[in-house]
Amino acid sequence: MQRVYVITHPEATHHVDRLVGGWYDSELTDRGRAQAERIAGFIRTEIPAEASTQLVSSDLARTAQTAAVIAAALGVDPVLDGGLREKSYGVAEGRSQAWLDDRFIFPPAHGERLEHDEGIDGGETKREWIERAYSAVARIESTQAEHRVVVTHGGTANWVIAAWMRIPVVGCAYAAFRVPTGSVTILEEDERFHNRTLMTLGKRDF
Repeated sequence: MQRVYVITHPEATHHVDRLVGGWYDSELTDRGRAQAERIAGFIRTEIPAEASTQLVSSDLARTAQTAAVIAAALGVDPVLDGGLREKSYGVAEGRSQAWLDDRFIFPPAHGERLEHDEGIDGGETKREWIERAYSAVARIESTQAEHRVVVTHGGTANWVIAAWMRIPVVGCAYAAFRVPTGSVTILEEDERFHNRTLMTLGKRDF
């Protein structure tokens, strides 16, 4: 059996300041650090001390800080991978959320959704974002481990889950999971049929 723990970073400064995150390099708040400690405690109880464990994180500060707390609890070294970053919002990053909301063009209910232009200069398309995350998951799976801990962002967690479950990129035009900040999603592959199951989505009650 193989398990993957997809962790979304907890409260960061851009949340409380109502700023656009994306690649804007915000840090965990004091509350977020406390949440990270609780997440790390939960992960420590889930993974046997003798198990082979891989810890990979987005390289942005808020995720790297979360991963560092988990790494200390597990006694492993984290690997930082920029492919696990949140979606890039280009010129909107670090601006007020209201600034983005006033300019954002939502995708159509029908028609082109993966290449849809959201109206924000320098931002990634949905396809670019998804394919970047899928490449990161491929790199993660190239290393053997019984337990994998992936620290990422609320949006990108969708594509980590989808990639691991082998959902084609085109299927992500509509697919979405409700993954809140500061949560743990547990994925599992059985050792006989090698089916991949979403066991727990967005757990926050630590």
